[in-house]
Amino acid sequence: MADSTVTFDLESPAGGWEAPAETVVVSAVDEALLAGLREGVEGAYEELIDRFQQPVYNLVFRLVANPNDTADVVQEVFLKVFRNVGSFRAESSLKTWVYRIAVNEARNQRRWFTRHAAAETCLEDDHSDGLSYDQTVADNGRSPYQLTLDNETRGLIEAAVRELKPVFRTAVVLRDVEGMSYDEIAEILGISLGTVKSRILRGREVLRRKLAGRLERSPTILTPAHSA
Repeated sequence: MADSTVTFDLESPAGGWEAPAETVVVSAVDEALLAGLREGVEGAYEELIDRFQQPVYNLVFRLVANPNDTADVVQEVFLKVFRNVGSFRAESSLKTWVYRIAVNEARNQRRWFTRHAAAETCLEDDHSDGLSYDQTVADNGRSPYQLTLDNETRGLIEAAVRELKPVFRTAVVLRDVEGMSYDEIAEILGISLGTVKSRILRGREVLRRKLAGRLERSPTILTPAHSA
């Protein structure tokens, strides 16, 4: 599915972003798991899948251009984890590293999907509108994930999130759905802390505008679904 020309560096920060000077200490549990993975212990592979398969699936499902490609993208994520675990230098937590690979694989899928969808559109109808994620943006306020409760409203929010421009969608999902810290998101995306905060605020504002008048305020926070 993924285009072989799309590559990314699993360890080097992108766009000139520099990692924090302090070294993140990997937990003893993660150290044991990493040691098992590097030694090819079958139980370690099973533990990694048990811990991360569902969270990674949920994350990828919200980030890819076509949800039907989620399973294929998740498979690619774990293949990259297995192939590159030997070079993981533990400069971040294991979760942050796995999520960084997942975010990059979802980005690769969106690029592949956009290119191929555009090509098919040109072949079928030169006047077709094609696909676009462009949205207007702004700032300020509570997360839309703090406004709701029931399945119907969750569906409205999930649909609105999927309409966000990917650069904002990724930041919002990592923060408001996955509960990642600003520092973790900066490391996953390879961008500055200020840029992370800006993207989250602007993404939330777009969601707020899309959902205005359709949600009732509630202190309940929408949590990630356990299955797509």
